Amino acid sequence: MKTLAILGASGHGKVVADAALSSGLWTKIVFYDDAWPAKKKNGQSDVVGNTQSLFSAHEKPEVVVAIGNNMVRLAKQSELVAEGFAVATVVHSTATVSSSAIVGRGTVVMAGAVVNADARIGAACIVNSNAVVEHDCILADAVHISPGACLAGGVTVGEFSWVGIGASAIQLKRIGKNVMVGAGAAVVNDLPDGVTAVGVPARIIKS
Repeated sequence: MKTLAILGASGHGKVVADAALSSGLWTKIVFYDDAWPAKKKNGQSDVVGNTQSLFSAHEKPEVVVAIGNNMVRLAKQSELVAEGFAVATVVHSTATVSSSAIVGRGTVVMAGAVVNADARIGAACIVNSNAVVEHDCILADAVHISPGACLAGGVTVGEFSWVGIGASAIQLKRIGKNVMVGAGAAVVNDLPDGVTAVGVPARIIKS
């Protein structure tokens, strides 16, 4: 029985667990979360300890971080790597990932997602349910592509950016670092670092 530890017993954690079990690489999931011991279950899986419990474990389990906040997720993953943990990459059995794509450590690719030829996805990313990352896209570390979002060919997305549910970006556009693209937005121009953009076409409303 191969066990995967998930740090973060949230709804997102449930979906990561489902993807991991569907892949057939793991047969048991255990969660660690700072709500323990008050929280002892997340879905069908046990919450067995908090963050400190995980970091002090005598035998280091294979682990993935299931925390929605992009910066926190990458920070926690970096701590785990520094402590010698093996960080898993999780791909749901119904996702399609090209053999020429590169998917970084700690990234999760959810049900129905597509990652096409020569795409490069960094560490600790989320490619959520039914999202599409087309050929030659480049995602930096800790990017979240939300359910149903679509990046056309050659789009680049900077570190910590979040592309909202159902949003899209036309080919060869650049979305900067720490950008929030609102739900349903259509990115037709490059977006600089540190902005929030919404609407069709996407317009910057906050920097």
